[in-house]
Amino acid sequence: VWHDKSPLLPSDPYKRAQARIWADLVDQKVHTLGRKTWAAKGEELEAAKKEFIEALKVLEGELGDKPYFGGEEFGYVDVALIHFYSWFHAYETCGNFKIGAQCPKFVAWAKRCMQRESVSKSLADPEKVYDFVLILKKYCGVE
Repeated sequence: VWHDKSPLLPSDPYKRAQARIWADLVDQKVHTLGRKTWAAKGEELEAAKKEFIEALKVLEGELGDKPYFGGEEFGYVDVALIHFYSWFHAYETCGNFKIGAQCPKFVAWAKRCMQRESVSKSLADPEKVYDFVLILKKYCGVE
């Protein structure tokens, strides 16, 4: 629709394919592993936290020192990943760990994304997500 104005995907086919691969990794890993941080107990929870942090570190490695995954511009991978940020409070609280302590670049990226009005106005309130997770835990019999 907007053609050249703020494209989500790069114009270069190779970079576009890379962005899709990273977005697929987000879809496959972040949700599944994040869910385990509130749904698991004991040794399974510890393993889930470790796996979740490892996945974030892989993403953090791809981010590197760039402001966004696509470089200087907010793009496809950022869109695919940032909506999970509103779940992080629930993951951390239920799993009793801190993402920022182990993935500071990732948290800095998320905060940078949250400075964008289009992001901050569209994400759920982390406290409401946490309340929802508590309901899910009860419903799933995880409490």
